[in-house]
Amino acid sequence: MTSTALLDFEDLPLFDQISPDQVLPGITELIKQAKTALNTVTAPEFAPSWNDIASVLDVSTERLSRAWSAVNHLSSVADNPELRSAYNETLPVVTDFWTQLGSSELLFEKYKSIDPASLNPVQREAHKKALKGFVLSGAELKGAAKDRFAHIQSRLSELSQKFSENVLDATDKWSYIAGEQEMIGVPEDVKAASLCSDPETGKSGFKLSLKMPCYFPVMQYAESRDLRHIMYKAYVTRASDQGDPSFDNTAIIDETLKLRAEEASLLGFAHFAELSLATKMAQSSSEVIEFLYTLAKRATPYAQRDVQELRSFALEHLHLADPQPWDWTYISEKLKEARYSFSDQEVKAYFPAPKVLQGLFKIVEKLFEVNISKDRSPIWHTSVEFYRIERDGALVGQFYLDPSARQGKRGGAWMDDVRARWLRPDTKKLQTPVAHLVCNFAEGVNGAPPLLTHDDVITLFHEFGHGLHHLLTQINERDVSGISGVEWDAVELPSQFMENFCWDWTVLQGLTEHVQTGTPLPRELFDKMIAAKNFQSGMQTLRQVEFSLFDMKLHSSSLGSPDVMEVLNDIKKEIAVLPTPDWSRSPHSFSHIFAGGYAAGYYSYKWAEVLSADAYAAFEETVQANGAPSVDTGRRYRLNILEVGSSRPAIDSFKAFRGREPDLEALMRHQGMQEEQLS
Repeated sequence: MTSTALLDFEDLPLFDQISPDQVLPGITELIKQAKTALNTVTAPEFAPSWNDIASVLDVSTERLSRAWSAVNHLSSVADNPELRSAYNETLPVVTDFWTQLGSSELLFEKYKSIDPASLNPVQREAHKKALKGFVLSGAELKGAAKDRFAHIQSRLSELSQKFSENVLDATDKWSYIAGEQEMIGVPEDVKAASLCSDPETGKSGFKLSLKMPCYFPVMQYAESRDLRHIMYKAYVTRASDQGDPSFDNTAIIDETLKLRAEEASLLGFAHFAELSLATKMAQSSSEVIEFLYTLAKRATPYAQRDVQELRSFALEHLHLADPQPWDWTYISEKLKEARYSFSDQEVKAYFPAPKVLQGLFKIVEKLFEVNISKDRSPIWHTSVEFYRIERDGALVGQFYLDPSARQGKRGGAWMDDVRARWLRPDTKKLQTPVAHLVCNFAEGVNGAPPLLTHDDVITLFHEFGHGLHHLLTQINERDVSGISGVEWDAVELPSQFMENFCWDWTVLQGLTEHVQTGTPLPRELFDKMIAAKNFQSGMQTLRQVEFSLFDMKLHSSSLGSPDVMEVLNDIKKEIAVLPTPDWSRSPHSFSHIFAGGYAAGYYSYKWAEVLSADAYAAFEETVQANGAPSVDTGRRYRLNILEVGSSRPAIDSFKAFRGREPDLEALMRHQGMQEEQLS
């Protein structure tokens, strides 16, 4: 087969036609074209014009980005041996090209020669970001230092991919056949989904996996401590020296940290954290660490209370005098049920996935004055759906929704872009943005629609918030439209903002419909959910602070490769309120920082949560008489946050919406951690 499908840019990616044998030849051809374009714009006779460079170079590199994005996406949601081989064979070639482009002295000089006065305000911001990008990509390095920098980039991309593969394989290839007695307490839908039989003996059992739709309910509800122990140990030792050695990420972590430290040193930074923060809102690692310790100080009394309540409940009601790490999730669920008289399973019955999606679309359509409808496009799996967003009959953007967990699909949830909004310099036509929204929910059982937990609903709203940020932009320069170029510690603002609507009664009424009776969520059950909203918020906050401090301190170390477990254990001694076993290896599956974009940036979740809580407070202050969110406030939020992309600093966008600097107290109030609430 030729590379025709991969090289078709007429419209949307031909996901159903892209095959592994197209990857290397197709990407190689696009890189060849991009190199020709680079040579053209860096020639002495080529005028240093923003629009002229874009017409030649950006058009070519954008095609390469879109094609490689499609391949990268398929490797995340439809992994197989052939695709993995093609991806890994092509990855060094792609990395090498982007490294050469970013560090090109000739191209850097061309950009420096562009007269800012010839640019409009949005182009000036994009130009400023481009100049900083060249510096951070090694354009000022010379000779051996430049060669070494390029080698580091290539090796880091390989390590990142291998880390991700190891986590996926360690997760996919582990299973455990549980008997009926071991499954006592486990929800019926989980049992139905995992029921299996041995073709030789005819005996039936339950094949359990480490995929979240299976793992988490078992940890919540299984009465068997032994089963919980087995599942927990398998989960927290994935891809480590405690499990299958072929998936061990230990050496990958060590080499990654050494190379990141060397990369930072080559660019003149004290450590990798300083390099990472060069493009973020936070000014220094010390500022981030101080912010995290402030949060920890506020949360610790609540977390200590949470733990004491768990221990007391475990002893009195479950006869567990010495709870172990694999018991805490089970104890928490039992305590929540006893205190608030409901369970996640009871709530889940009111959230059929189709109804949730319908309700999500309804609130988005109302607040942001758009229309969402089904659309058609080639897809990579039968469970994938495709939609379009319009305003006043005009196309605004489109998105794919891939909701279900399955073999060969990376765990977690994420949004990424297919293409950005761009007033194309080659055709002079407006290219509308397209996004992927990916989750890992349980599939429906026996023909019933998939049922979402409330946490699943929050995840869906979160990813949709990212999608809206990318899709509703009105910026026509692709490098600063949508999510492109947004400071990493602000990029979670729109996603975490959307989570708040999952606790709004007027919104939830449109999201819920009991799977059997069709009745909406009762107010009595909603009130119990609200009462339980901040259940163990102290523990949860400390857990996120722990991850964030680990990430920041790991990348702020003066050592090229610090002892990872020692760094983590020191932080645990400082702030953790629950012990973990010596054999736990959570860093080895911490894909956010070792195979994602969050290295020295995981704190962004808590940082942006301050922004998102304060932004949502504006809706609380303007709620309508019937309890519905204000459309006027939604419009202001859209105009000042969602539509502007990174055409101005994120703090300026926030202040344009809120009229002031962000305030930590909104987050504390939303999470029930105000001084007067501790008793």
